[in-house]
Amino acid sequence: MADEVVTPVESNRVRAAAESAKPRGRMYAMEKVRAWDGSRLGYRFIKRTFDILFSLVVLIVALVPGLILALLIRLETPGNPFYGQLRVGKVDAGGNPTYFKMWKFRSMVQGADAMKADLMDQNEVSGPMFKMEDDPRVTRIGKFIRKHSIDEFPQFLNVLVGDMSVVGPRPPLPSEVDQYDEWAMQRLAVKPGLTGPWQVGGRSNLDFDDMVRLDLGYIVKRSVKTDLILICQTVKVMFTGEGAA
Repeated sequence: MADEVVTPVESNRVRAAAESAKPRGRMYAMEKVRAWDGSRLGYRFIKRTFDILFSLVVLIVALVPGLILALLIRLETPGNPFYGQLRVGKVDAGGNPTYFKMWKFRSMVQGADAMKADLMDQNEVSGPMFKMEDDPRVTRIGKFIRKHSIDEFPQFLNVLVGDMSVVGPRPPLPSEVDQYDEWAMQRLAVKPGLTGPWQVGGRSNLDFDDMVRLDLGYIVKRSVKTDLILICQTVKVMFTGEGAA
C-alpha cells in the first residue's frame, strides 16, 4: 500500500505490533480501521443495496441449476448436499467478533472436518489456514465445483441476510482467528465477502501473509468501482479456474 493513503490501516506487522501496547491490545489497530470504515455511510448504503439486489438475482437464476447440482452431489456421496460451517464475521461495535454459519455446496466427503487433523502435516501454505492441492477428502464433483467456485453459490443467502457482502475479505474459521496477530486482525474490520482480492489474485497459490496484504490493500481503496472490478475479475477466474486447489 502506498504511504500517502490517509487511512488507519497498518500495512505491516511492525507498525501493527506497536499498536498492541495501547489499550485493547491486538484489537486496537483493527478497531481504528472499523471506526474509519464505519464513517463511510454513502458507500456502505450503496454496497448493501447492491448486495441485496445482486444476490436476489443470482439466487433466482441459479435456483433450478442449484437443485440439480444438489441432487448430483447427493447421488455421488451420502450426506447433505449443502455444508454449513461456523465462520467469523465483522467485529462489532463492542470490539467482539461476530459468528455466522456460512453455506456451500458440499465438495468433500461426509465427515471431512474430522479428517482434517490427520492431514495438517501436509498443509501447503504457511500461517493459520489450510490448503492442500490433492486433498483426498474432495469428491469428483467437488473438484469441479471448487475449481470454478460453484461451491460458493449458496453464500448468496449469507449475502442476502447481511452476514456477508458480495465483495470483501473471506471469512475465516474461529480457530484461525485465534492465531491472528494485530496485523491480521485488521481484515476483520469490514464485513467479509463472497469474493475479494485473494480470489482473483492467486487463490491457493498465495500464502496467509499474501492474503492479508491483499485484504488490507482492498480495505484501503475499497469503493463501488473497486467492487465492480473485482466482481468482473471473479467471473473470469470462475471460467478459467486459475489458482484453485
